[in-house]
Amino acid sequence: MSKTIKVGLVQQSNQAKVEANIEKLIQNIESCAREGAQLVVLQELHNSLYFCQTEDTDVFDLAETIPGPSTERFGELARRLGIVLVTSLFERRAPGIYHNTAVVFEKDGSIAGKYRKMHIPDDPAYYEKFYFTPGDMGFKPIDTSVGRLGVLVCWDQWYPEAARLMAMAGADMLIYPTAIGWESSDADDEKQRQKDAWVISQRGHAVANGLPVISVNRVGHEPDPSGQTNGIQFWGNSFVAGPQGEFLTQAGNQEEQNLLVDVDLARSENVRRIWPFFRDRRIDAFSGLTQRFLD
Repeated sequence: MSKTIKVGLVQQSNQAKVEANIEKLIQNIESCAREGAQLVVLQELHNSLYFCQTEDTDVFDLAETIPGPSTERFGELARRLGIVLVTSLFERRAPGIYHNTAVVFEKDGSIAGKYRKMHIPDDPAYYEKFYFTPGDMGFKPIDTSVGRLGVLVCWDQWYPEAARLMAMAGADMLIYPTAIGWESSDADDEKQRQKDAWVISQRGHAVANGLPVISVNRVGHEPDPSGQTNGIQFWGNSFVAGPQGEFLTQAGNQEEQNLLVDVDLARSENVRRIWPFFRDRRIDAFSGLTQRFLD
């Protein structure tokens, strides 16, 4: 039996004006809904520029409580359009405690659940540890009317353990709102290797877990406010992979684009029957995974 849902992905470029970004998001979400999308997924930190290129205490003013203004606005949009919506917000939890948080809205506008980004990078132009406290909610799928969503965020996508734990908890699909790109000083061949590694890693999660993977990245150039680098050219390439890692749809790396694709969630059952990776896992020999390193 097929259980097919239509998924919309919004790959967007952003500017400094938050309201302009949100208005464009709303238009793109509405466009996906008109095309029949039942589930719409947005990119990481979609309300603003990717502010982690520098460390600036004033940026914390962008953060919001959950519930708060953005959850009210996007929740009402989900209700009006009758869609499940995956958003990515800068959460103010308490003074001095902020999270990079994905919020999922049910089609009635209610908050179905949220996920706080667990793995926090700290690299040149990606100074996220300055802003975000690591998540403390674990790897738990969010139940919605379109299925159990294994929502993770960006840097989480490099960790097979995160994908596996979501799958083991019963996720029907893995979803990655993302903000990743190139520093312009990198050579072209290095840029290609970086993008290919990003794609391969997530397709690998699809294969290893027998699940569809939805990855939504931002696109366009965002300057470095400090002027220390040439900024980030976000590489887009948002895509959906099926449970054998096959591309179901893929965007380009230069343009804003809305993708719509049918995803058959029931196909995972058939794939897991012919590739029974879960059956053959040697859980008796995996205790070392809870250690930092095996000396």
